[in-house]
Amino acid sequence: MNAPQDASPLNGAESLVTTLAASGVELCFANPGTSEMHFVAALDRIPGVRCVLGLFEGVVTGAADGYWRMAGKPAATLLHLGPGLGNGLANLHNAGKARSGIVNVVGDHALDHARHESPLKSDAAAIAGSVSAWVRSSRSAAEVGLDAAAAVQATRDGAVGRIATLILPADTAWGAGGRAAVAAPAAAASFDAAAVPATARWLTQLGPRALLLLGAGGSASERAQHLAAAIAAKTGCRLMAEFYNARMPGGRGRPRIERLPYVVDAAVAKLAGTELLVLAGAVEPIGFFAYPGKPSQLEPAGAALLTLAAPHHDVGAALQALADELGVSGEVTLPAQPRPLEPSGALNPESIAAAVAATLPEQAVVIDEGVTTGRSLAGAMGAAAPHDWLAVMGGAIGWGLPGAVGAALGAPGRPVLALEGDGSAMYTLQALWTMAREQLPVVVLVFANRAYRILQGELQGVGATISGDKARDMLSLERPALDWVALARGHGVPGVRVESAEALVAALRDGFASRAPAVVEVVL
Repeated sequence: MNAPQDASPLNGAESLVTTLAASGVELCFANPGTSEMHFVAALDRIPGVRCVLGLFEGVVTGAADGYWRMAGKPAATLLHLGPGLGNGLANLHNAGKARSGIVNVVGDHALDHARHESPLKSDAAAIAGSVSAWVRSSRSAAEVGLDAAAAVQATRDGAVGRIATLILPADTAWGAGGRAAVAAPAAAASFDAAAVPATARWLTQLGPRALLLLGAGGSASERAQHLAAAIAAKTGCRLMAEFYNARMPGGRGRPRIERLPYVVDAAVAKLAGTELLVLAGAVEPIGFFAYPGKPSQLEPAGAALLTLAAPHHDVGAALQALADELGVSGEVTLPAQPRPLEPSGALNPESIAAAVAATLPEQAVVIDEGVTTGRSLAGAMGAAAPHDWLAVMGGAIGWGLPGAVGAALGAPGRPVLALEGDGSAMYTLQALWTMAREQLPVVVLVFANRAYRILQGELQGVGATISGDKARDMLSLERPALDWVALARGHGVPGVRVESAEALVAALRDGFASRAPAVVEVVL
């Protein structure tokens, strides 16, 4: 980081805001409390950082994840003590799996007060350590600026992001003697060029017995996707992407890259016969859970793993080097994709997928937490307008609505479609209020199947059986059924319920045209 700027009559909180702004942090998602009031006051006095309020910390942390994925730079969060940080933990877990960069600012008790056993006393550093790559607690107002610059710098690990948590005792925020600083520019992480000739040789030799698996960077860039498709065409190798991707371009004019299935049996079948997996920003494919009699490692026994580029490397540059080694330009001829027809009739996974593909606007951002229903959309989206697809990465549900908030703010002007299960959406329902306050162009599809449908499938996967009403009630969202139109309106967002494909198409078109938040309850 650069040396502190000229001394000025700043308190610690003012030096923090000044440092964040000078270091490129333009947005703070906040749910503050008493110990953060000096930071809140500093936001009015120090320009450069916009603040967006979330009514629950899980909204704040999930929004910061979505923002990084679209903006490519970190947002700050403002959280109240250890319990507030704990409330945001699930979506920090998701952000960590997505390799998103976030600066958490967590207020804490004043240094002298912390020796007392007050009701809100907690070990914020221990809570932060479970999801953060970097944790520090400021010890004086004079240190806050330098600590903040170090936190911003810590959000970068080559091409990917990391979570940094700065704990700010209240007296370091209100204390005089604050000095602003600036984070140093992020250093690039190159790939191992020595892996390129061997990769080219093995892909050419093995052809369809080799699989090029794209992950971070490899699937997030349209150029990288074209390079990977050209490499596959040249060598005859198979090409797939990890099932969960932080950001994956799709739609007309882009290569159709199949994702490795979520279900273990389907993934094992897809990988059957593979002798070599070349990892381009990906990691070894592992099952989401352990299941009786099923493997955790999904590749065939004896298959070799070859890393072309790790997630934090410049995966696009590695693919370009591999294309150069093979003598391919990176340009592939894609089959023409006719625009999809609007569906009619009953609502089912196929008609829902067709409705989304037919109505999706150009350059939309799709947030996928549709869980069971959302999986059926992948096949239809190749014919949709060009878009970016963002999936929940860590498996902790309750990310979709906050992720949509962050994505809309990270990509201003682009429409956002959030695909949500009704059970998942209830975890962070408060995000609808933030959408309304900020008037974000987010259309939310809530798939109302009145159940934790994913768990009904998992029940079979682990070999358990249900024999009575007690167990059935744990997987049902009925008695009473959730009213998503009322829930949306109660948060300031217009809502509509649809029960046919024609009504879904009309609701999607109206929602996108409004350029404002809207909720569509899709009754299944």
